[in-house]
Amino acid sequence: MRGDICPICCGTEREQTVHCPLDCEYLQEARRHEQPPIADPDTFPNKDIRVTEQFLRDKEPLLLLITIALLEAALATPGAVDSDVKETLDALVRTYRTRQSGLYYDSRPSNPVANAIYARVQDRIEDIRKREREASGLQTIRDVDILGLCAFLQRMEIQQNNGRRLGRAFIDFMRAHFPQSQPKQPAPSLII
Repeated sequence: MRGDICPICCGTEREQTVHCPLDCEYLQEARRHEQPPIADPDTFPNKDIRVTEQFLRDKEPLLLLITIALLEAALATPGAVDSDVKETLDALVRTYRTRQSGLYYDSRPSNPVANAIYARVQDRIEDIRKREREASGLQTIRDVDILGLCAFLQRMEIQQNNGRRLGRAFIDFMRAHFPQSQPKQPAPSLII
């Protein structure tokens, strides 16, 4: 919900109790001055999933498609914040890890917002696979590749998440670094 907010509340309650619009000029300015969180790679989940620079280069088109699917799903899901995206990525990693054993079981998030994002991303992945099969007659997108890319995105989320309860720093990071299919509309200032 959009509304007016005083400068003090903007500064103290930003992404804690206030859902800030991503295109708010004050939020964007605050992001430019924020110190990025210090992430210890030793504490990353799924360290056994090896993601190399070469793997990322080789799978760059698929990485872009999955990242854009994740971004668009997060933006299309009302109330979505970084913690929901984090749960989505965790569920995707668990799902594709399970598929490595030959079982097809979706590890859906129990959080309804994360579950909605998860469903949209999975639908997009299946759509990408379907288009590939129709175009070439082959299935070259492997579950292990999706697993590695989801683990990479999970690590990126940890590095970008500002830890605020309603924070969307990672969503904003993806929005700034990956093309979207929808044009951005600037919003009027909400500071009174």
